[in-house]
Parts: sequence; C-alpha cells; structure tokens
Amino acid sequence: MKTVHVAAAVMIRGDRVYATQRGYGEFKDKWEFPGGKVEAGETPEKALVREIKEELAADISVGKRLTTVEYDYPEFHLVMDCYLCSVDPHALKLLEHENAEWLTWRDFNKMDWMEADKKVVEAVKTFFKEAERKIM
Repeated sequence: MKTVHVAAAVMIRGDRVYATQRGYGEFKDKWEFPGGKVEAGETPEKALVREIKEELAADISVGKRLTTVEYDYPEFHLVMDCYLCSVDPHALKLLEHENAEWLTWRDFNKMDWMEADKKVVEAVKTFFKEAERKIM
C-alpha cells in the first residue's frame, strides 16, 4: 500500500481552532485541518508554510508538533504530522475549500470529519483541556 505523508496546521486563535471543509475530490464536504502533502526533500514545517499559502493565501508561523496520526484509507496509508500554528485570521482566503470555521473544541462533534482528522480532534481536545487546567 502506498504511503502518503502530509502535514496539517492546527491554527489556534484564543479558544478556537480553524477547520476547513473540502470542496473537491473523493472526500468533498468532509472537514479537516488544512495542510497538504510533504514533497520530497521538504520538512513537514516547510510543507505547511507552502500549502497554507497555496490553499488559504496566508502566511503562518509553525510551532510545536501536536501529534502524528497514521491511518489506513482504502487506497493509501496516511502519515499526518500536525503542528500548532498561528496566523492572522484576516489573511485567510478560501482558494480550494468550500467553507471554513473557527471552532471551539466543544463544537467539534457537530462536524463531519475526515477519518484521520478525528484523531487530531482528540489531540486538540486534550490540548485545550490541559490548557484550561493550567489556568484554574
């Protein structure tokens, strides 16, 4: 089975996370964290900067890795490195996605997520729950 390596941006603004809805392809209408394929010789961080520029016309700052998810889709094995990122929310423009939302982690259950992204959702929930505990 072919392995596809991608990087995903978990863009955080306060208590919200940016999610996008696919506008094309086999998984059209599913929700995901934006990003894309890591090209040969490229780091996941560099791929994220390039992909977010291509998909959302924005420059991001890539922070620490939140999680790495592996998932077997019928046609390929996915390895997805997910990074905490920051972005100017006014710079984001949907160039490839049909919709996007800034969600609180409590809103995640209302979205129809890509299967691999469901694992990222759990990591984001844990991240926010730990942040809340530190504040208290």
